[in-house]
Amino acid sequence: MSDISRRVFGGLLGGGAVSTVAGAATPAQAAPAERPFRARPAAASGPRPNILVILGDDLGWADLSAYGAPHIKTPNLDRLARQGVRFTDAYSGSATCSPTRFSLYTGRYPGRTEGGLAEPVADRSQGLDPSHPTLASLLKEAGYDTALIGKWHCGWLPDHSPTKSGWDEFFGNFGGVLEYFSKLGQLGSYDLYEGDAEYRDLRYYTTVLTERAVEYVGRRHRRPWLLNLNFTTPHWPWLAEGDAETGAEIAARVRAAKTPAQVTAALNHHDGGSVAKYTEMVQSLDAAVGEVLAALRRSGQEENTLVLFASDNGGERWSYQWPLSGGKSTLQEGGIRVPTIVRWPARVDGHQVSHEPNYSPDWTATLLEIGGARPDPAYPLDGTSLAGYLLRGERLPERDLFWRVRGNRALRRGDWKYYQDADGTDHLYHLAADLREQADLAPDRPRLLAELKEAWEDIDRELLPYPGRS
Repeated sequence: MSDISRRVFGGLLGGGAVSTVAGAATPAQAAPAERPFRARPAAASGPRPNILVILGDDLGWADLSAYGAPHIKTPNLDRLARQGVRFTDAYSGSATCSPTRFSLYTGRYPGRTEGGLAEPVADRSQGLDPSHPTLASLLKEAGYDTALIGKWHCGWLPDHSPTKSGWDEFFGNFGGVLEYFSKLGQLGSYDLYEGDAEYRDLRYYTTVLTERAVEYVGRRHRRPWLLNLNFTTPHWPWLAEGDAETGAEIAARVRAAKTPAQVTAALNHHDGGSVAKYTEMVQSLDAAVGEVLAALRRSGQEENTLVLFASDNGGERWSYQWPLSGGKSTLQEGGIRVPTIVRWPARVDGHQVSHEPNYSPDWTATLLEIGGARPDPAYPLDGTSLAGYLLRGERLPERDLFWRVRGNRALRRGDWKYYQDADGTDHLYHLAADLREQADLAPDRPRLLAELKEAWEDIDRELLPYPGRS
C-alpha cells in the first residue's frame, strides 16, 4: 500500500468515514433514501460558511457510482452526495477546461473576455485579465481568506496567476495538463508552483495536492475561507500512483519534443490508458477527496463549510457517459452535463436530489450571495444565484442556459434544448424524454426551434467574436 493510500485509509477509518456503497444509484433511479429536494424550514442564519469548491478534470457525468457507473466505486463522493444534494441536471460553463474555469471564476459567459475565447488556453499570450473581478477577489473584499490549490489553466506567468486575480495563496500548475510525476506540462517545462516560484516535488500529483489541501483546511483560520481545489485527475496522461515508470517514458517524450504539438501528443498518451486504468484514476480522486473531507471533519469546521463538487466538463476517452451522447469539446449532453454535489450541514439537509438545471456561472452567483459578497456592477453576472432555492425554498426564475464553442452552439430552456452541430445543422431535443439526444424534433416544432435559435443569437451578439470572425 502506498503512503497516501495508508494516510487515506487511516484518516478515513479514524474519522468513521469508511463505508461500503450498498448499490450504485442510476440517474434515472436514485437510491431509495434519496428524496426530491426541499429547502430546510427557514431558520436564523448563522455565520458565513467556509467554501470548498472541488473540481475533477474531464470527469464524466456518470463516472461516479452515485451517478450510475457500474464498475467505478466512489464511496467518499457517494457519501458526500448522501450528506447533501445530488444534482442530475447540472452543467459546466463550457465543453473544455479553460472556458469553464473562466465562467466559474467570473460568473460570466467565457465569451465576455478575450481569454475566455481560447478553448483551451494554450500559450502565454492568453489568460484571465487580472483586473476582472473574480469569485476570489469579491469574497476577499467581503472578508474571506482565499486559496487555489491545483490546476489553474487561466494563463501563465508573468501576466496571469491566481495571486493576481484575488487568491491569497496558490499552489499548483498553471497549464491544462502535466505528467503526474515529473510535472512537465503543456509548455514542455516544469509546472508546479507555490505562488510564483517553482516548487520541486516529483511524487504523484494527486498525492501532492491532497497533502496541501489537508494542510489548508486543518489550519486555524481567523476568517471564513474559500478554497478552490482543482485536481487534474482523471485527465490524461493515463497514470495512477504506481505508474512512475510509464510517467518517465512520457516525460522523456516531452523533453525530446521539438514543437508544441509534439509536447501535446506526448502528454495526450494516445497509446496508453484503458477502462481499468481510468477506473483506478477516478477511484484515486475519490480517495483524495475523502482524505480532504476527513481533515475538514477533524478540524471541527465540517458543519459550517459549504462543499461544492463538480467537473470542469464532460468525460473523454475512457469515461462512462451512458446514456448521454457526445463528450468533451462538444455541446451534446456528454460534453457539458457533469456530476454536481453540494453539502452544507448547517443549512441544507442530506439525502436529497435536485433536477433543477444549473451551470457553472450559477454557482459563482450562489457562492457570492451566501458569502455576503456583492458582484461588481461594471461586470454583471450571467449566472443566477441558487441561494434562495437552496436556503429558502424559492422557485428559480425561468431562464435560458447558454453555451457557445467553436463549431457548436446550444441553449436549454426548461426541458427543451436547441443544438447546432459542427455542420451547421440545427437540432431540437426534449431532454426529459430523450436524454440521449436521438429524437430530433426540429422538423416537428419549427416555431419553437426558431424561438430558441433567436434567443441564442441574441446572447451571442453581446459576446466577443472569436479571432478571425467578424
